[in-house]
Amino acid sequence: MVKAISDQDELLWRLRDVRFGYNGTPVLRGIDLELHRGCCYGILGPNGSGKTTLLDIMGGLLQPHDGAIDFLGRPLASWPKKQLARVLALVPQDFMVRFGYPVREVVEMGLHPHLHRFATPGDADQALIDEALHLTGIAHLAQRPVTRLSGGEKQRVAVARALAQKPQVLLLDEATSNLDIHHSLEILHLVRNRFENQGLQVVAVMHDLNLAAFFCDQLIFLNNGKVVCQGPTEEVLTPDTIEAVYGVEAEVRPNPFTNCRQVSFRLPLNT
Repeated sequence: MVKAISDQDELLWRLRDVRFGYNGTPVLRGIDLELHRGCCYGILGPNGSGKTTLLDIMGGLLQPHDGAIDFLGRPLASWPKKQLARVLALVPQDFMVRFGYPVREVVEMGLHPHLHRFATPGDADQALIDEALHLTGIAHLAQRPVTRLSGGEKQRVAVARALAQKPQVLLLDEATSNLDIHHSLEILHLVRNRFENQGLQVVAVMHDLNLAAFFCDQLIFLNNGKVVCQGPTEEVLTPDTIEAVYGVEAEVRPNPFTNCRQVSFRLPLNT
């Protein structure tokens, strides 16, 4: 699953000494990263390590206090919001809709960056909405108010809306955190299929190391607001990395059943 990357591949993002904090408390402490086309990236690390903040900055939702960010070869801050939304979609960790719009209307909102003001979706747009509802397994919920859904169902609505947005790049912030195993694997298979067959570029914040090993070509480990390491999953998903980042003992072995690495872990024996 790991893909070789050369320096000549087109860059998605280049981050240089990116810093950010809340109320004077540093969260990101000098992030240097380059992300290329042709990889599914996973961002991992303990709670409070800056994963969601980094993703929000990469998506243009937050502005760094210091440093520089280029996206697709130009400063991220120079992108008009609507133009950026035509290229990049974000599935947030906690998808909130305060009003009881039907699920179909919420998914339709993903089309807005591509429509002229006051324009209504055409037949091709409606077919795209139907496809997104079907692929995420929520077609039967199309007319239900989104406020009457479970957390997992809302999360699938968020994914469907992002797919309807037709992005080139998809940011996932723990998109499977509210889903059961079956639906988690379905969503990851769906996104991975879009990556492999339609060129969708993906960066995902994840907590589950085994799902990350299954889904991601490259992993970026954060701790205390800094990049601990970045590289191909098979190279950086190691017991030493896991101990340095999470403070637990780990065993990492190839798993012939899943055809990827499997992580087992425990607290240190002297704890």
